Amino acid sequence: MLVTILPTAAVLLLWATPARAHADVEGTTPASGAVVQNAPDAVVLTFSEAVRAVPDKIRVTGPDGQRADLGRPAATDRQLRIPLRSGGGKGTYLVSYRVVSADDHPITGGFTYSLIEPSATPPTASDADAPPTPPSIAFGVAVARYVGYGGLVLLAGPMLVLCTLWPRRLPVGGRTGPATLARAGVWASALAAVAELALQFPYTLGADRSMLSAESLRAVIGSPFGVAHLVRLGVVVGAALVLRRIIAGRVGRPGIAVVVTLAVLGITGLATWPVAGHPIAGPIPALTVVADVAHLGAMAVWLGGLTVVLVSLSRRASPRELAVILPVWSDWAMLAVTVLVLAGVAQALVQVGTLDGLTGTAYGRLVLAKAGLLAVVLGVAQCSRMLVAGFTDRPDADPADAQDRTDTPRIARLQRTVLAEVAITAVVLAATAALVQTTPARTAQAGPPSRDAFNVTVTTNLFQLGIDIAPARTGVNTVHLYATDAGGRPIPVAEWSGTAALPDRGIEPIAVPLLALTSDHASGQLTFPVAGDWQLRFTVRIDETNRATATTTIQVR
Repeated sequence: MLVTILPTAAVLLLWATPARAHADVEGTTPASGAVVQNAPDAVVLTFSEAVRAVPDKIRVTGPDGQRADLGRPAATDRQLRIPLRSGGGKGTYLVSYRVVSADDHPITGGFTYSLIEPSATPPTASDADAPPTPPSIAFGVAVARYVGYGGLVLLAGPMLVLCTLWPRRLPVGGRTGPATLARAGVWASALAAVAELALQFPYTLGADRSMLSAESLRAVIGSPFGVAHLVRLGVVVGAALVLRRIIAGRVGRPGIAVVVTLAVLGITGLATWPVAGHPIAGPIPALTVVADVAHLGAMAVWLGGLTVVLVSLSRRASPRELAVILPVWSDWAMLAVTVLVLAGVAQALVQVGTLDGLTGTAYGRLVLAKAGLLAVVLGVAQCSRMLVAGFTDRPDADPADAQDRTDTPRIARLQRTVLAEVAITAVVLAATAALVQTTPARTAQAGPPSRDAFNVTVTTNLFQLGIDIAPARTGVNTVHLYATDAGGRPIPVAEWSGTAALPDRGIEPIAVPLLALTSDHASGQLTFPVAGDWQLRFTVRIDETNRATATTTIQVR
């Protein structure tokens, strides 16, 4: 079973490596590629989501190659304002930025504008100005999130069973006891929270160690992401203390104080997940946050309870005890599954929105994969319910009879179906962790609302080149190039060059000026004087001996 589960989960987590940002730049002042006659006092960028500035990762480089900004960018809601020095000379200015969106994902990019006239030699951005997030860091974030989900499951399920269903005659510890599983959940939850918090520094800063400073540490720790994870660690500590009290008092019905404490800890801990992810940045945050809390809580109860049934109850309880416990658990599981499905549908309606978003985006396809796996799990769960119903027909058995307790054929079949449920749901959790690192369909489809765009990926023998041109009309257009390998991972580029030609109208190749914004991302301006099918050629040199040319045709209106 593990031979199938682990590779599948790894593939889903690798899918989580984001290629683009989770929010878009809706507009800039001055506009990208514009030639202005009067020097602006600030550059303003408007995003599709609220953003936070990353310390010392936002700058404006002047025609002389020196910084033209004052170094005090301010992010207010959806706008980023970069104050400029006075007395800037004429020529081309390069704006490079790195900000963090409302769902705590970094956004990098850049553009140019010119004062009075473009420079003969425009400024270039160093790789450190807006470094991309390494795929290994993004993958590490997804893995940490997956471990966190596992910790939540191992903590919630055993705690629930210990307080309500565990037979008093059975020990709570041991290699397969619920107390041992709950302790594992405590450690997994704590380690995952610490790992996510630690990874957020290179994730936010682009793995630039030189930028690790007191200011950057305060920016991450003081962000909603940092506060949420510190609160989660506090909840884990509180849960560990309650767990010790429950174990010390042996298994029994908890008092009102314990129930209230567990409820407060549970709701608080669950809320730390959506406030540091996509739900808080959605168009209806009140709905998506509540739905995500319900979704996670139902998942933890269902899968956590299944884990206890699989590794403890089905192996250690007698048929008489199982005949009492399993029907109750089955009803709880059905309620949890109902909440899980309803909350998941509510989130999908908000984050996906349209049928095209469901089938035409990576996020939508992950949602479909998750729904398909869940449907399989529900089918297996129905088989488990049928087996559970059979326990009520079992004759009384002697709990001390180990043979009757462990070799009942119905128990063996139940163990197999529950194992299948847990195994497939583990893959579902991997899909969920991948969704956290994938641009929501609503964002991926929206794009810049005020302009058209041409987007294509051209594959050569050395690389894949993503080509974005907007507005794909006559006049000035903005060009963005992204170089990746066959797996979608960014690759460093030593030199960029390109041309555009319209042979049907006798227009010979025109050079496209390109600026390296990061090691794998270049941008430039291209003017289409007339409409037609323009032929584009972009040559990318990887090193001294390796270069290739990507060609495509764009229809300009």
